[in-house]
Amino acid sequence: MSQLSEIPERPVVGLPLPHESASLHVTGTALYTDDLVYRTKDCLHAYPVQVMQAHGRITGLRTEPALAVPGVVRVLTVADVPGVNDAGMKHDEPLFPDEVMFFGHAVAWVLGETLDAARHGAAAVEVDLDELPAIVTVREAIERESFHGARPTMIRGDIAQGFADSAHVFSGEFEFKGQEHFYLETHCALALVDEAGQVFIQSSTQHPSETQEIVAHVLGLPSHEVTVQCLRMGGGFGGKEMQPHGFAAVAALGAKLTGRPVRLRLNRTQDLTMSGKRHGFHADWKIGFDADGRIQALDATLTADGGWSLDLSEPVLARALCHIDNTYWIPHAHVAGRIAQSNTVSNTAFRGFGGPQGMLVIEDILGRCAPLLGLDPAELRERNFYAPGQTTPYGQPVGQTDRIAKIWRQVQSGADWTERQREIAAFNAAHPNTKRALAITNIKFGISFNLTAFNQGGSLVLIYKDGSVLINHGGTEMGQGLHTKMMQVAATTLGIPLHKVRLAPTRTDKVPNTSATAASSGADLNGGAIKNACEQLRSRLAQVAASQLGTSAADVRIAEGVVTALGSDRELDWDTLVRAAYMQRVQLSASGFYRTEGLHWDAKVFQGSPFKYFAYGAAATEVEVDGFTGAYRIRRVDIVHDVGDSLSPLIDIGQVEGGFVQGAGWLTLEDLRWDTGEGPGRGRLLTQAASTYKQPSFSEMPEEFHVTLLENATEEGAVYGSKAVGEPPLMLAFSVREALRQAAAAFGPSGTSVDLASPATPEAVFWAIERARRGEARRDGHAGNGHAALGDTAAVDTKELANQGNNGNGQDGDRVPAAAHTTGGA
Repeated sequence: MSQLSEIPERPVVGLPLPHESASLHVTGTALYTDDLVYRTKDCLHAYPVQVMQAHGRITGLRTEPALAVPGVVRVLTVADVPGVNDAGMKHDEPLFPDEVMFFGHAVAWVLGETLDAARHGAAAVEVDLDELPAIVTVREAIERESFHGARPTMIRGDIAQGFADSAHVFSGEFEFKGQEHFYLETHCALALVDEAGQVFIQSSTQHPSETQEIVAHVLGLPSHEVTVQCLRMGGGFGGKEMQPHGFAAVAALGAKLTGRPVRLRLNRTQDLTMSGKRHGFHADWKIGFDADGRIQALDATLTADGGWSLDLSEPVLARALCHIDNTYWIPHAHVAGRIAQSNTVSNTAFRGFGGPQGMLVIEDILGRCAPLLGLDPAELRERNFYAPGQTTPYGQPVGQTDRIAKIWRQVQSGADWTERQREIAAFNAAHPNTKRALAITNIKFGISFNLTAFNQGGSLVLIYKDGSVLINHGGTEMGQGLHTKMMQVAATTLGIPLHKVRLAPTRTDKVPNTSATAASSGADLNGGAIKNACEQLRSRLAQVAASQLGTSAADVRIAEGVVTALGSDRELDWDTLVRAAYMQRVQLSASGFYRTEGLHWDAKVFQGSPFKYFAYGAAATEVEVDGFTGAYRIRRVDIVHDVGDSLSPLIDIGQVEGGFVQGAGWLTLEDLRWDTGEGPGRGRLLTQAASTYKQPSFSEMPEEFHVTLLENATEEGAVYGSKAVGEPPLMLAFSVREALRQAAAAFGPSGTSVDLASPATPEAVFWAIERARRGEARRDGHAGNGHAALGDTAAVDTKELANQGNNGNGQDGDRVPAAAHTTGGA
């Protein structure tokens, strides 16, 4: 076993400890960015000037009326920017735009002595607009060929031959919506300038180093003159990876120009209407199976709704393509990707980062096709599991394939699968207007940033003369428990009790050039860096201990704060050892670094090994559906999830539970709606409050919820044998959607294939039930435009389709639009 994975005696990692700030959270004493305004003298408040049109060119901007409002100090416009007027990494997001690109786009910011003064001032600013046509939906963007960014294509094998060899071929399309992050804490920044002109920003950001970089180039300053700190976030989920930068830059610009602190905090409606969401997708697909139901070929085009600017749409799309296989071997594949440009908010990272979207496509396909193949959905999935030695469509070997079936069987065993299936069949036979279903799905999720350079982390560990330890690292805490794990890693590596370790807030002048806390890599990268720094310190202290105990450094052991030597009964306590080291002028601080090894990725040909390892899991969900209303309840959920050797089991179980519920929300409840009419409200977000955007609550929680972490699951080459846990559990919620599909099908004849919209709201489930009752495999039109309806498929069960298609003018006989075959490489 590698040194990185090996766990010492009596470790602190692996103990089920509560979140390090749990008591502060529940008592209301935890400080968040906006709480600091009450500790800041003479603070100004920023408020956006939003334009309530979806698209238009600004022809006039008059700020004088705002300056006449009592309490207004200044109006920030493009003329005030000393550096680069852009808040994005792609230089396509002007901080002060001359063209409105979405409904509610901020074109200026007002600074006031009070928030109310700033609000009234913003309302007084006059904006003239030359209105332009607006694209609101991804389908409109496809029809108008409105795309931007890279168009990657992932190819394996011979797609034409794969379809020719298929006994059954099906094709269809699938459109599914995005998801609002709805973190408890909205976007917020507080900026100050000191006497030397140094800019200090408190920001609710998942990526302090990038916030620093953006602020610096907006202000025309070098990065060392800007410091960004993140105390903690009240949730992030990816929504604070890229999008905080512009808000921090506005606050910093205001502070620089006025010499006073500036606070910017979006209210909930502003946050919902101005910040990006999970990318909705449209998928055209065609799949071939052999006579036994094994996948032979997949041809698909995935179109991500990027919104008005690129943001992180390109890597999100890349991860979607990399995860369309999920746990299934696809010998012949042609998957193209493209990014739709629309006049809505710029969509961004969201827990899973495109992986859920790609995996949802294949799970939806299998859920539709299983009845048409005459197979139980669980059986169809199991027949297509990866086997040892097989690789993904992009060429990465799939390690630990045994865990896929092992976890699957463990879930079925723990869920009493066979007996409950019999019980459900009996219940359904006796209840014509209420049906139950039990579905199982699994996941394979790659861990690492797709961009190899991001897979690095840093730390700074300080030991003080009294033996106390302060650790700094580049990861941010958004409630996920990263800081708790990092304290456990430090205590374990140094061999001391946890109470001797304190963690400092994340800030760019302590650990520079850090990656975002994203891609589920926070514990891997920062844990590796902290372990590296602590090992340096422990090595130095072992030399001191050896001289004190009369032994060699190799024989020194430190555990629970007690220093001993092999073959001796002499010992030292930790505090004494540290004081001795100080007196001997031994350095008691260390900077740590970690880089993920073994990664390589060629985005141009879409081949390589972009992930360090895969996290696995499976979930079985039972639902009960009312045939009159489509209303449903989740009766029971059983999950087995692979986190390697857990660094902190209580934290990890909470992450699995939370991820599952958030995924269930995306797939069943959270229904983003925009005004698509041609009136003045076109492009307006209609679901801009908790009253209209429904999220999971206690009433949607499973009545029984069983979560088990896979045992004996050491991950070689990861910190203390652990695996990432942040994002993968979200996709366990596919089992909820598949159970709803099967329950709807139970209202119809045997073998009914149900096409289910996403999100599968009670209304969507009701209409699926109605079609199932009529025995329909849904093929109706959509708004008279000739496209299949949302969640639709045109099912064909003939080998002849593939044979005919291979002789046509499409290279693989696909029936989806020609654009699927014209997309180039990234």
